[in-house]
Amino acid sequence: MNKDQLKGAAKEAEGKVQKNVGDATDNLSQQAKGLGKEAAGKVQKNFGDAKEDVKDSREEKRDDRP
Repeated sequence: MNKDQLKGAAKEAEGKVQKNVGDATDNLSQQAKGLGKEAAGKVQKNFGDAKEDVKDSREEKRDDRP
């Protein structure tokens, strides 16, 4: 697991909480900010996932060398 995966997951969770608080208080601004933070977290987490996939692929290629 890399820092982008961790930070992205944390940001996504923060966004969900912020959106839910906005839902509970009927605060459209908090809902929108929460949705934005949640989306940004998903993007960052997916970027981290892609980096891990590339890293794993490179390690497999090294292991396959004769």
